This record gives sequence, C-alpha cells and structure tokens, in this order.
Amino acid sequence: MIAWLEDDTPFPDTALALGEGSDAPGLLAAGGGLDTSRLRAAYRRGIFPWFGEGQPILWWSTAPRMVLPVDQFKVSRSLGKTLRRFARTPGCEIRIDHAFDQVLACCAGTPRAGQSGTWILPEMQAAYRRWHREGSVHSFETWINGRLVGGLYGVNIGRMFFGESMFSHQTDASKIALAALVGFCRSNGITVIDCQQQTSHLASLGAEPWSRERFEHHLKTVVDLPEPVNWTYDLSLWSSPESSA
Repeated sequence: MIAWLEDDTPFPDTALALGEGSDAPGLLAAGGGLDTSRLRAAYRRGIFPWFGEGQPILWWSTAPRMVLPVDQFKVSRSLGKTLRRFARTPGCEIRIDHAFDQVLACCAGTPRAGQSGTWILPEMQAAYRRWHREGSVHSFETWINGRLVGGLYGVNIGRMFFGESMFSHQTDASKIALAALVGFCRSNGITVIDCQQQTSHLASLGAEPWSRERFEHHLKTVVDLPEPVNWTYDLSLWSSPESSA
C-alpha cells in the first residue's frame, strides 16, 4: 500500500515505490499539495507528480529511469541539416522563457504517448507557472517568423534539468528545442536531462535507462550546485548538438 501524504508529511523512501508487475509501477505516494516547496523537495529526490482528472495528486519514482546524458544526444543526418538551416535562416530563432504560459498550454494539449487527454491538469499548470515565476521552471521555444511552432519545458535544480513535456506544431520543431536545451546544458555543466518515461523515441535520441540507485546518486552530486544564471540562448550553442551529428 502506498503512503498518503498530508501537507506536512515527508516523502517516504523511494525504494517503497510499487515495482514492476504491479498495476502502477513507480507509484510512491498520494496526496499532499503542489506548492513549490513540496515540488522542490520531490524533484531533488527524483520524485514527480502525475495524475489524471478525478484522482488525488499521485507521486512517482520510476525505475529504471530514462535519462538523456547530453554528450550522448544523437543528431541524425536529417536533423543536423534542419538545425543548420534553422540557424542560418532569418526569422528562425530559439527563445528561452519568452512565452512560458503558451508553451505550457500547448504541452497540456499534447497527450503522452499511448494516452488520450491531457495529464497537465489546470492545478498542475498553476503550480508550474508559480514555480516558473520563482525561477526554477523554464521553457525552450522554437520560433519561426514570429510564431511559436514548438518547444518544451522543464525544471532546473542545481546542475540538473528535469524535462517535463514538449510539443510541436511543425515538423522537428520540438527536436530543435531539445537540441537547443542540450547545447545550453553542455555549456552550463548540466550533464544529464531527466526524461522520466521510457520510450523508443527518446532512445533514438540517445536516452538510456538508469537504475534508481544510479539516478539518485547522480542527483545527490548535482542538486546543490549553483544554478545557471544566464537563461538566454546564443547561436554559438548550436555547435554543441551539431558536433554529434
């Protein structure tokens, strides 16, 4: 049986999360709130909220954990061409935190693979908007001729980036934003991006499954490091993801 959290109840040991073979592998706890102090405590330990309409807040610690080591990011030949074309075409640009609310809304309208409807419910959106205003949640955005065509958002704590969701309204627009995130992470000493869920799409981009022990050990080494201070994007960072093409 999973733990029920009151507002001041600490998270249980992640080793108590439901295992493979259960109805909800990775489920750790339910209840509590979505204030930023609770969210920060959760992410520092690799715990994240994910629940559907009509459910209580559910907290997860999945194992194995899908992560993207930024030095293993795979840029296909076609994506490499897209990145180079994007970088030299007037009107094409990467922006960070320029239209966070819009990115969040677009991601909320994009179901996760194999699911219908959104998992980013209004209370989740409100929580991440609050955390964004406090400076810990960021969006990477693909813009073409003044129009937002793709992007992603995630959480930064120390030298760790936890990817949350992405969307695309044009071919490869979300991959362009991800490549921008990878370049930013490389230039700021962030070596791993948390992807939470295992998918073949993420594996094709270089993501790999880590054990809970390996993932949590990495977190302990990076979450207390100084966070990046300059959340802007420079075109010179394109050289980082392209170097893997």
